[in-house]
Amino acid sequence: MSRDSRELIRAGDWKRHCVWDAEGGYHRLETEDVGDVPVRLFLGDALLRECEQDVYRQIVNATRFPGVKCVVITPDVHVGYGVPVGCVILTDRDEGAVAMGPVGFDIGCGMVSARSDAPAEAATPDRQLEFNREVMERVALGAGGKSHRFGELSKRELEEVVRGGAEHYVEAHGARVDRHRAERQRIPVDDGWKIPWGGKGNPERGLAQLGTLGGGNHFIELQRSEQTSTLFVQVHTGSRGFGHGLATNYFEMARAEHPEQRDIDLGFFTPDSAHYREYLNAVAAGGNYAIVNRLVLFEAVAEAFRRVFRKDLELIYEISHNLVQAETHPEFGKVWVHRKGATRAFPGGHPALRGTEWEASGHPVLIPGSNRDWSYILRPKPGAVKSAYSVNHGAGRRLSRGEATRTLDQQKIDEQYRRDGILVNLDGRVPLDEAAPCYKSSDEVVSAVVAAGLAEIEHRLWPVCSLKGTEEGLRSPKARARKAEAKAREKARDQGRRMRGK
Repeated sequence: MSRDSRELIRAGDWKRHCVWDAEGGYHRLETEDVGDVPVRLFLGDALLRECEQDVYRQIVNATRFPGVKCVVITPDVHVGYGVPVGCVILTDRDEGAVAMGPVGFDIGCGMVSARSDAPAEAATPDRQLEFNREVMERVALGAGGKSHRFGELSKRELEEVVRGGAEHYVEAHGARVDRHRAERQRIPVDDGWKIPWGGKGNPERGLAQLGTLGGGNHFIELQRSEQTSTLFVQVHTGSRGFGHGLATNYFEMARAEHPEQRDIDLGFFTPDSAHYREYLNAVAAGGNYAIVNRLVLFEAVAEAFRRVFRKDLELIYEISHNLVQAETHPEFGKVWVHRKGATRAFPGGHPALRGTEWEASGHPVLIPGSNRDWSYILRPKPGAVKSAYSVNHGAGRRLSRGEATRTLDQQKIDEQYRRDGILVNLDGRVPLDEAAPCYKSSDEVVSAVVAAGLAEIEHRLWPVCSLKGTEEGLRSPKARARKAEAKAREKARDQGRRMRGK
């Protein structure tokens, strides 16, 4: 049969062809469109019903890269670019493709989580505001934010970062972080690989962005643990303009190599391509930048936390959810594992954890919810072998950004957050395209992971205050603080005038 992804046989009724595997805890997708590639959807019936129809076309796309051996769909799945966000694609390491869409433009995007022994009740409204302000003094928010700590690196300094990862950062900068708490201290980069400066992507943007948050769904969040009633912190960010620039330049190379591929998000390189090793090196370099970026942010947030709460933050773990890496799987052998909006989940006893502190227990898995919902720290179980040692990376979007800004009421959303005692940024104005209704229930999503035996819950974390990179993040920290405080004073004066007029 034709493998043309534009001609789908089961696009209209694909959910009827999802067969429940009770022992495995997932649905098997069995249609002519996916052929003989195993497709496992770790969604219960309710999540499957809610799943967007257009996800099917992107699942089919995922099965059609050269050398695909398995596709896994995680319960936070939603429509992405080319392939779904919330998917894992395994390709043969000797003959298969390294696919670009399943890595995306934010190479190495991921999470860092930290804990303290500060009691949750210490986060009074005044301290919530003080914490957000102190973090904003140290961390630039927003897509165009510039590094407060490093200014602009030289190209030589950036080369050292993207080749050395956490190892270089700790040794060269005397960082007080335990680099063994990083998922990967350093992803090897070939000596002969050269950063493709300039071009359409302009990875030079990353020179001034090490230690910045970015915009969109990136965040810094103060949380309380349901299990310990103490304060935790989670940070979500990636490789900033450096990773985006690398991805853009290599997507252009893939376009030139495969002019017949009309959808650039489905670009790939096979082992016979001159760009195959180059792209793997670019992913490694972008991944190293993202690792260091998260550790720099952890240090900045820990400093702000100490200033406000007079307590230390202990790094729990740092992990990515947008990457392709070489792994060996008991069922599928030596493979390239592409995780697009999916998190690695190695349980205790996994060979890759040998000699680490996670050898017996498995490493922590960091799962954020929306900023008015539970986030999680999970621990992988042996059953994760069924999902290619992967779980979800979040709750998954329910509303597109455009739909959110068209349909959500700013005043009602802000009031809901105030009622729940959650402070967003300094003025409490919640970015509508990142508000809670934009996302699925994290409890429902994580319950699917637990029910399938992939992982178990260690901590449920409720948001106390959250920082998002809106356009306000493009101004200086002091200017942002002054503007927010001026607006608060003006609002108080208006309320006073209204009260006096009654």
